Order: sequence, then C-alpha cells, then structure tokens
Amino acid sequence: MSTHGPAGGLTAGEPPQPQPQPPVPALALRMGYLLKHAQLRMAELNAAALAPFGITGRELAVLIAIDSQAPLSQQEAARRLGVDRTTMVALIDELEGKQLVQRRQDPADRRKNVVALTPAGRGTLRKAGKASDEAERRFLAPLTGDQAAQVREALRRIAFPSVTEPAATERAG
Repeated sequence: MSTHGPAGGLTAGEPPQPQPQPPVPALALRMGYLLKHAQLRMAELNAAALAPFGITGRELAVLIAIDSQAPLSQQEAARRLGVDRTTMVALIDELEGKQLVQRRQDPADRRKNVVALTPAGRGTLRKAGKASDEAERRFLAPLTGDQAAQVREALRRIAFPSVTEPAATERAG
C-alpha cells in the first residue's frame, strides 16, 4: 500500500482520495464556488498540519489571539475573532481541557475572567503555528510570491473593507 507523507495525502491504511475534477465551465467563473473550494482545500491542508498537535484551526486562532495581548478576557477574545461569546466559552473550555490555556479572575474586575497561555500552550502555539504556516505555503505553492501577496491583500480588503492598513505583524510569503 502506498504511504505518502502529508504532502502526498495518503498514510498507511487510508484509501486514496479521489482527485478533484476541473469545475464545470459555468462554475469556474463563479466567485462563491471558487472561494468555497479554495477554503475547503486550505482547511484540509491546515487540519492535517494541526492534527499532530491535537488542535483545530479555530483553536489555533484563539491561541494566537490570546498570545498577542496581555491577558485577554474571554469577551475581548471573542470580539477580536468575530465569534459569539458562547462559542468562545466552548473554545476556551476545550483549550483549558487540553491544558493549553488557563482562566483566572481579572484582578482589576473580579466579574471578568482573563485567559492566558500555559507553558504548554506557548509551545503548542509555536509548533502548530509553524505547521500551519507550512500548510499555507503548500496551499499557495501554485502562485508566485507576488501573486500570493496579492491574493492575501485582495482577501483582506474583501473580508475587512473598513480596515485600511494591513496588520503590522502580517507574514511575508
């Protein structure tokens, strides 16, 4: 049996996945269709990259958001990521169960919980972040560096039209 690594898509015991077929010509120009399939491909690559770390792409986003600020309240993290508070509580519960984050009472406001990374969370963030970056490089591999930067910029403008400046920590490549 063939056992390609993550780049080949097969591991021991997995049946071969059908290769995607070219889209019907009428769909090949439809933005929604293209965005959906691009997102599905990126999600698949990212899920495979994050699997060894036991986290999902959403959980990685939470770790990144928490790491980028002084201790952040759950509500602030939810707002930063654009998710509702109930979803954020569930994500934090999962990460806390994995011992990647810890909640503690905000010393300035005892009604709020702040969330911080644990040492294990910092290590997972570092390693999983690199793996996710590599998945993104694989996703963008058919493009030149300039084309990849243009895709990122175009998607940023579409997704966040009111934001005029790219993030200061935007990755190159």
